[in-house]
Amino acid sequence: MPDFSHEIEIASHLARKAGEIIMDLYKNDFTVMYKGINDPVTKADQQANALIVDELHTHFPQDSIVAEESPLPCNSLTTGRIWYIDPLDGTKEFIAHNGEFSIMIGLTIDAHAKLGVVYWPTRDELYAGLTDLTAWVERNGDRQKLFALESKCPPNISLVTSRSHRSPALSTIKQSLPIHKEQQMGSVGLKIAQIAQGTADVYIEPSPYTKAWDACAPEAILRGAGGCFTDIHGKPIQYGFNNFRNLHGLVGSTPDIHQRVIHALTGRCSSCES
Repeated sequence: MPDFSHEIEIASHLARKAGEIIMDLYKNDFTVMYKGINDPVTKADQQANALIVDELHTHFPQDSIVAEESPLPCNSLTTGRIWYIDPLDGTKEFIAHNGEFSIMIGLTIDAHAKLGVVYWPTRDELYAGLTDLTAWVERNGDRQKLFALESKCPPNISLVTSRSHRSPALSTIKQSLPIHKEQQMGSVGLKIAQIAQGTADVYIEPSPYTKAWDACAPEAILRGAGGCFTDIHGKPIQYGFNNFRNLHGLVGSTPDIHQRVIHALTGRCSSCES
């Protein structure tokens, strides 16, 4: 089995360095620009992106890199080692100064998520994981292993959703599931971290608007913690296709309820294994 300790070490270091850049700008006035309608970007996104991409090229010159604030490759990337970078996941939360944003760095090999790092700079918490092997969080100088625990109050389910762009479809979906609590939060990575550490049960994004860099690191962490992470049909996330879009949404959950959630979404059960 390959040893990814070097990759995890580099990714963790770069996430923390990017976090320093972001926090320096966060404490001061900054300009908000727009890449498109309702799609803001700041110098924090751009500078963190440049740092991570440049350093990854230095450490892993043979690897490909797909980053949110870099030009996208012209062709699909489905073979070899590919890094997926979201230098500031939760730009709207960064702008709103609510603290709910993260840096996400993930690695796929032959289109399968292998490892991921999510850093929460306002809390100095770093989440990391190796797909189907292990996951952990580093806070206050300590490392604790993560476990996506079975729902603590069955049949009730705790849902974590987007704070800034909650899908209207979730209101309908909630009618099919015994959801007793909904927590709104910025950043896909931070939402998935709640499931990985046992403080939420499920994350559902039914819309086709997320990208590969939104999924890669969170998938590795949640599956490393024993959870499930698929599209809304219960199928593995496809990295490198469809202009890097997750056309069939995202679902992350504890293992005991994943098929139940998929059934509520599609009317049929699918395996969470990939």
